[in-house]
Amino acid sequence: MLCLVSLARSLSAHEVRPAYLELTQTSTDTYEVLWKVPARGEDLRLALYVEFPPGSATVVPRHGSVANDAFTEHWTVSREGGLAGGVIHIAGLAATLTDVLVRVQRLDGSTQVTRLTPAAPWFIVAAALRATEVAGTYLWLGVEHILRGIDHLLFVLALLILVEGTRRLIATITAFTLAHSLTLAGATLGFVHVPGAPVEAAIALSIMFVAAEIIHGRHGTVGLTKRFPWIVAFTFGLLHGFGFAGALSEVGLPQAAIPIALLCFNAGVELGQLLFIGSVLGAIAVAAWIARRVGIALPGWGWRVPPYAIGAVAAFWLVQRVWSF
Repeated sequence: MLCLVSLARSLSAHEVRPAYLELTQTSTDTYEVLWKVPARGEDLRLALYVEFPPGSATVVPRHGSVANDAFTEHWTVSREGGLAGGVIHIAGLAATLTDVLVRVQRLDGSTQVTRLTPAAPWFIVAAALRATEVAGTYLWLGVEHILRGIDHLLFVLALLILVEGTRRLIATITAFTLAHSLTLAGATLGFVHVPGAPVEAAIALSIMFVAAEIIHGRHGTVGLTKRFPWIVAFTFGLLHGFGFAGALSEVGLPQAAIPIALLCFNAGVELGQLLFIGSVLGAIAVAAWIARRVGIALPGWGWRVPPYAIGAVAAFWLVQRVWSF
């Protein structure tokens, strides 16, 4: 268990740390700029810099600060006729593994949201919002978030181990989906406000709870999760939805396409979740087939490895997150 806890220190636990660029149009020609990059002190920030199209000029000087492991800068730029049609490039991005989330807020209230990668470190500022661009961007953000969210995936994995029977598994996953969809929408739209730190700690606790239920079940103690897995999945799904909302709030929603963006982000989360479930079930099937062909039998204690590993990692996250309050 000590070995597992030490290994857990390298896990990111759905901490998405891309750089973030926000451009807010304040007049036909001027934009307020917010630029945030991951950092470990002023001298250890990522060497990423925003390059605006020709004809752009800084009209309010830059001022920056370091807080919460991020270096943040604010300034104002101006360009005759605005930035529409111009190319904005992130210098240094091609040499990193970091993504950049970009949000451009126009005067008419519409928003352009895009994601830059090391392979494509630039974008063109669009003159008008296109629904297909919003849908594609938020769909991919949802997929990316759930696949990077190790804690969410461990919870789903624990449910896969605990729940027996295809119909019960479908009902359980459906309940989890419905629950986190409700809180994701409510928190993102501002109807519900919950502090992020306690939610993250409670998510770790939910993983420990299901891992413990797996162990109790194998020892003959039938707990609540074993009898009514969909109820537990729905309850904890509400917590996980707040976690998803925290990631979405970093990007924001385009005011002119809130339903599309929210729906596509949630669809992306579900798509990533289904990809994970399919991969796990496929891996189990392949491993079982190989074991039969080779004649390898799982030792009697082998069933203990997954729940204890999941629970140990979740316990580390719980202590870490409570300590950060």
